[in-house]
Amino acid sequence: MEEKVNHIAITNVRSGDDANEVDLQAVASNPVSIGAIGNSLTSSEKYFILKRLNYDGLVTLEDLPIGAAFMIEKIEQMTESEGLKILKQVAVDHKDDVNFPSESLDLIEKLIEMTPSNVSSETKTQLESSFGNEKKNDSQSDDVQELNDSSSLEANNDDYFNVVDWGLQVRIESCLIEYHSPYPEVRAVTDCFDDPSLYVETPRVYILGLIWTCVGAFINQFFAERQPSISLPASVVQLLLYPSGMLMAAIMPKWKFKVWKYTFDLNPGPWNHKEQMLTTIFYSVSAGTPYVSYNIHVQLLERFYNNQWADFGYQTLLILATNFMGFGFAGIMRKFTIYPIKSIWPSTLPTLALNAALMKPERKENINGWKLSRYAFFFVFFVFSFLYNWIPYYLFQALSVFNWMTWIKPDNFNLAAITGSNYGLGLNPIPTFDWNVLNFNGALTIPFYSQLNQYIGTFIGFFIVVGIYWTNNNWSAYLPINSSSLFTQNGVRYDVKAIVDENSLFDAAKYNEVGPPYYAAANLLVYGAFFAIYPFAIVYECFMNWKPMWEALKHLGKSVKNFRRSTFEGFNDPHTRMMRKYKEVPDWCFLAVLVISIVLAIICVKVYPAQTPVWGIFFTVAINFCFLIPLTAVYSTTGFQFGLNVLVELIVGYAMPGNGLALNFLKALGYNINGQAQNYISDQKMGHYAKLPPRAMFRCQMLSVFVASFVALGVMNFQINNIDGYCEPFQRQKFTCPSSTVFYNASIFWGVIGPKKGFGVYPILEYCFLIGALLPIPCILFRKYGPQKIAKYFQPTLIIGGMLTYAPYNLSYVTGGLYLSALFMHYFRKKYMTWWEKYNYVLTGAMDAGVAFSAIIIFFAVIYNDKTVSWWGNDVPWTGIEGGLGRQSRLNASDAPDGYFGVRAGNYP
Repeated sequence: MEEKVNHIAITNVRSGDDANEVDLQAVASNPVSIGAIGNSLTSSEKYFILKRLNYDGLVTLEDLPIGAAFMIEKIEQMTESEGLKILKQVAVDHKDDVNFPSESLDLIEKLIEMTPSNVSSETKTQLESSFGNEKKNDSQSDDVQELNDSSSLEANNDDYFNVVDWGLQVRIESCLIEYHSPYPEVRAVTDCFDDPSLYVETPRVYILGLIWTCVGAFINQFFAERQPSISLPASVVQLLLYPSGMLMAAIMPKWKFKVWKYTFDLNPGPWNHKEQMLTTIFYSVSAGTPYVSYNIHVQLLERFYNNQWADFGYQTLLILATNFMGFGFAGIMRKFTIYPIKSIWPSTLPTLALNAALMKPERKENINGWKLSRYAFFFVFFVFSFLYNWIPYYLFQALSVFNWMTWIKPDNFNLAAITGSNYGLGLNPIPTFDWNVLNFNGALTIPFYSQLNQYIGTFIGFFIVVGIYWTNNNWSAYLPINSSSLFTQNGVRYDVKAIVDENSLFDAAKYNEVGPPYYAAANLLVYGAFFAIYPFAIVYECFMNWKPMWEALKHLGKSVKNFRRSTFEGFNDPHTRMMRKYKEVPDWCFLAVLVISIVLAIICVKVYPAQTPVWGIFFTVAINFCFLIPLTAVYSTTGFQFGLNVLVELIVGYAMPGNGLALNFLKALGYNINGQAQNYISDQKMGHYAKLPPRAMFRCQMLSVFVASFVALGVMNFQINNIDGYCEPFQRQKFTCPSSTVFYNASIFWGVIGPKKGFGVYPILEYCFLIGALLPIPCILFRKYGPQKIAKYFQPTLIIGGMLTYAPYNLSYVTGGLYLSALFMHYFRKKYMTWWEKYNYVLTGAMDAGVAFSAIIIFFAVIYNDKTVSWWGNDVPWTGIEGGLGRQSRLNASDAPDGYFGVRAGNYP
């Protein structure tokens, strides 16, 4: 037992990088009893600590979790003066931090106010420790026996967030920040310790990573342009990696071989949690479909631009340039969005939770009657999700599209437009029983305040669309209310070939015959919100977060001057201190990747007739550098993400009107730099939380993206050349390419026709930029001077972002998720924190994995071969207007003056 204590104990709690270091092998082999540690603490004080750490549900205290033992010793060694100094800084740093629990902040402020030197002697007497007079036990067994006695455990612990022991609570709260994290959601999925000696970058990681990356890239790209699409998400691969890693550890030979000065061990021992996490990151960094797949489809297919010169060489240059340019930016962004402690990245937490559930041993607990381990809990709900998903996905589709109000009168246009899930605005209090829809916006992942702000924006957007549509503003009543398509002045789908020449460039004569395209009311809202959110985000976020951004910029400048300067310098939170044990990736490596990517892009436009000037490439790099900081700052703290695609297409459309090819190329760069950088950064944050060596992550990410790029290219070319009717509207196997079609339509409106003509049709959209630039003023004033209990959670960027939900989605996709978020991310998180910390993220990972597995099996087993089940429960969601039948607009274009709506012929902009 003494050996175990020595492995955990740190003689100086302020010893810097070593403060959180633990020898896991030694700890695991020597179980720790509650009586063996914290000898200067009473039994009730120890239990009080366990309760604050959410370990009060332990069935036995003879074998404590490592984290509990670690924190008890840290709290024992923390002095009140040192703890008070930490808390004072925390109160300043997290005063307006929306993710920092308000009850914790209130407690810290009380502790600071109640400092003994600031209060009267009478108050000091009241602050006497509830545990201080307790008699110390002479033996460990007595300590354990007393702590296992239920009456003793409940003493003095009715409400932790009241000050009942000033000194102890100062030490506890300060140690939570000094040695773990201020955020309970981060503490729930990360460790407060690390073992740097644990092997991580093994041959097993590369073998499994390459296999699953190839499999995933194939599946994800093959079904990306199907409607609905099917994907193999990282959560599913993470689940499959567990038995794969265990199998390799069992069957691989225990051989070592040397290459140059490096020794590789094929099978160093049991498959561990760091290998599992690194392999998951290996896959997840390239799990998404490359954005340039839209470019390649649009350029190669005959129904689009039909650019047969876009051969494999062009595709290779394009995909490598776009994928790795974002990677280069990710390294630059580390100081802004990985190392700052406030950048919690909510989207990464379920992956970390699942990793812990699969790989880490647990002690038996009884939490509000729940005794399941996270591992068992995961598989129970995984099986439930897998089986249940067959019902709304295949057997009873009305449970997925629960547009029950339209069943009353399926042919009533007004009813369908307001409440419809398929073609309406989705105003429905009970819109779905399908987890895939309920979790549309990460219901159990994104913080509740973020969900609520976004929903407020979506709800406000509902009334804006209704106002536009029922006043026939901009002729919108002649079109469907909620559509992302372009329409002619006769109300039919816009045929873009009618206004371009044989080179797919703008033909003025044809345009004057056909006229401009028109947007649906919901799409007008979406574009208006996009135009407003760009100036708003950069002004508002830079003003509200100018101090950390300025510090990060200065840090970046110093790094450019001195390449040997540590990227960790200036960051002293526990997780960054632990990461200093590993060799970091120098900034020049990321800059080199960025430069090489720019060179590949230049070669691409110079060798091939892409109609794109070189200056356009540097423009997209510059605009991403300006916007990536505020956009990623929003994403890293709130889980809300939006891209630069609309802004880039607008500016390029002005600079090069009539040139859809240039717009497509630069839009791919502009969007992908941002999207890929945020993807890489989020994975790097996962590695940061899991204590993975940065250089190992860098190598795995680079290799993964490189391999996945070529797999995706092979799949795309195979589909284009071998699938009949690929990307046609009524393709038999539903490969209708909805995303590429939207991409093509945007290139026509903003590229071929150009923004000047577009704003000629919709001049109100120009003023959205001005609105977005002015709105930060009242929002900043409210945040600064409004009632703090409300202003703290007021996130106007998210409110505007909520309006982006429409066309083609609607309220029905976010209403159910708001209910779940209120229940799990607010109520359970506040009232049942111990249960929430253990199970919440495991639950969402299990449900996601079950849906993904069942969707793939359902597709190949019954949908691909068209084994449909036709009955009322599957037919009713698609009857009448919701099924695309009959009337689809409030007004008929043929009844308009001269038989068409819009700008009069001869006056086209």
